[in-house]
Amino acid sequence: MKKRIATLIIACFILLSASSQTLFTYGKYKADAKDFLTAYNKNNPATVADKSKAINEYLNLYINSKLKIREAYDRRFDTLPQIISEVANLRTQISENYMSDPELVKRMTSEAFNRSLKDIRVAHIFISYRNAVGLVDTIEAKKKRDVILQRFKKGDDFSVVAKENSDDTTAKSNKGEIGYITVFTLPYEFENAIYITPIGKYSSVVTSKVGYHIFKNMGERKAVGQIKAQQILLAFPPGVDEAGKKKLGKLADSLYKLLLAGENFNRLASSFSNDYVTAANGGTMPDVGVGQYEPAFETALWSIPKDGAITKPFATNYGWHILKRNSVKPIVTDPKDNANLQELEQRIKTDSRWKSSRDFIYNQVISKAGFKKYPLDNAAVWAMSDSVLDKKPMSPVGKSIIATTTFFTIGDSTYDATDWVNYANTYRYKQDGTGAKPWPQVMDEFEKFAMLNYYRDHLEDFNKEFRSQMAEFKDGNIFFEIMQQEVWNKAQSDSATLLALYETNKANYQWKKSADVVILFCSDQTIANTAYDLLKKNPSDWRAIVEQHSEKIVADSSRYELDQIPNLNKAVPKTGMVTTPLLNTNDNTASFAYIVQVYDKPMQRSYHDAKGLVINDYQTILEDKWNEALRKKYPVAIDQKVLSSISK
Repeated sequence: MKKRIATLIIACFILLSASSQTLFTYGKYKADAKDFLTAYNKNNPATVADKSKAINEYLNLYINSKLKIREAYDRRFDTLPQIISEVANLRTQISENYMSDPELVKRMTSEAFNRSLKDIRVAHIFISYRNAVGLVDTIEAKKKRDVILQRFKKGDDFSVVAKENSDDTTAKSNKGEIGYITVFTLPYEFENAIYITPIGKYSSVVTSKVGYHIFKNMGERKAVGQIKAQQILLAFPPGVDEAGKKKLGKLADSLYKLLLAGENFNRLASSFSNDYVTAANGGTMPDVGVGQYEPAFETALWSIPKDGAITKPFATNYGWHILKRNSVKPIVTDPKDNANLQELEQRIKTDSRWKSSRDFIYNQVISKAGFKKYPLDNAAVWAMSDSVLDKKPMSPVGKSIIATTTFFTIGDSTYDATDWVNYANTYRYKQDGTGAKPWPQVMDEFEKFAMLNYYRDHLEDFNKEFRSQMAEFKDGNIFFEIMQQEVWNKAQSDSATLLALYETNKANYQWKKSADVVILFCSDQTIANTAYDLLKKNPSDWRAIVEQHSEKIVADSSRYELDQIPNLNKAVPKTGMVTTPLLNTNDNTASFAYIVQVYDKPMQRSYHDAKGLVINDYQTILEDKWNEALRKKYPVAIDQKVLSSISK
């Protein structure tokens, strides 16, 4: 807890701008007015009646904290092994969050949110690079593409062209229609083409690794969100004929009649459904969004009028289905819903669109650090690579490249032939197992790999927010360490001084009206209500209740002053009383108390009972003396004009 508080106190003690005014000096060091205001606003978010008074009060705390941090650095606390380790661990944990352009992330999140508000009904024509015999023939594919575009210019219907010309085998039956899609349903390049295409129009040609794609916007609707549903699937066996399909249809009708008569959907799904993954869970499917299943399935699913209702049996290419709707999760329409925006951002970072964020990093490295590529004979590099990696005899041309030959530099980092060979040995082959990549492609990937690593290793130089967060964390840790050494440990270990302080100031350590209490801290309101009901029936059995719910309830048995007891309010405490659960809105935990014994008069605390208070008082004494010593070591001079200007 102390460490968390310490971190908050120094939360913004980092340099944000060298050009701002100096608010105060301490020894040979300067404190910036802008830094102070950032820290003040972060720790005092609410509007105050007397801003000048509030700033002056906070300034004293700020100065004392700055002095302690400065002292910690001067005593090289930042070189302690535990500090170095903790800072390195945090860097590893958070660095990936900064491996992108913040403005690009905002734009992509905003774009994804806007697209999530509507679903688009789409038809698709695919022209494969492979010809009828399975060989790659890009020339023939281009000719076919151009023929299709000419047909559109003549006014031919998209569905007719799709049925006759699309290389998507399903287009013969569905005329190219793939149903509704929404954001993240399709690869980003497809999504972009679709969302900029007006209703009733077809898109420009989209090129992929496998061929050409043309999409038609067949209509739009307000986004429907996601649906929780259950399914009974009577799957068509391979090679089933029409008679077999009709036989399964009769079984589906029989199950449907049983459901209408009140039969349990879960039981029938477990007994009859061929979707074995969901059948084990009563037919319950993962949340279904738009564009996950074929159009006939989704049309039936979204036509269910209310929760608890079921569909009549219907057939798809997979079999006969009966669906039950349990609930609908509507799309979030509030552009300021932080939870939704964070979810969108996380999806963006695992989506194909995220690749474009890397271009920002490459440009940053090239412009700020510098990228210098050395002139080398590519034939020699490839020959050396073939020899070393395939264990072939070295050709004469390849001998000109030695282990220390420099390939390129980034900033002050040099990347040589050894680095190249190590990279190529791991990444030279295609992920699909179809063989090695061309050497120029591997080299391009190596250069980008090196730039990414350089950016990650030098994030503080590229990203102000990252630099600030790391400095804040480091300052917080050394602040904690020096407070531990100079105040907290000293106060707790000096038993003689603590006892003397207690004896000298006994009058300060009095019990107000109090009680022996068992407080039950519960993980949520529901478990609190359950425990409350059990405790009301048998208060003396509180230990058994806690043990029964050990993962969700923690009990604290101690003496508390009455104003510390949860939800006692103005009630008169009595032995055996159980207070009602009090919800903590910050984390949705809840607590309540069982009163064991009441002390209705103030009384002297014993040293044992008062020790925590005595330690706190002694810590204050030690810290005050230390603050005086630090102000002598680092004399503080406040610029009153600057202070006055920021206090208005």
